[in-house]
Amino acid sequence: MAQVTVTIDGKAYRMACEEGQEDHLTDLANRFDGYVGHLKDQFGEIGDLRITVMAGIMVVDEISELTRRVAGLESELESLRGNRDTVLAATARTEENLAAALSEVSSRIRGITDKLNGRSAPNSIDLN
Repeated sequence: MAQVTVTIDGKAYRMACEEGQEDHLTDLANRFDGYVGHLKDQFGEIGDLRITVMAGIMVVDEISELTRRVAGLESELESLRGNRDTVLAATARTEENLAAALSEVSSRIRGITDKLNGRSAPNSIDLN
């Protein structure tokens, strides 16, 4: 287990973390220290515990908002996937219908060509 010393509100705290997570933990502590500093600038010296609790609540509020936004985006993504699947299915049906129509037209053209050339084609279409 690795150890890191972080500074929050001018106080050093020794913390343990998994190997390779030292920079991440330091970054998190620096960000939290930014919340504490912002609150101290805004409210002054109102007590370390109160400032820390307020900073924690700010962080949890941001997490809550981001969680709500992620849930909305996931819902929108699911809806878009459903729409995509519907469009793909409709496109496949249209392509099948177009292929069938082209095959029918091709057969008719062959039948007409055979009639014009004086041949009797199987399944030929009577032009009259």
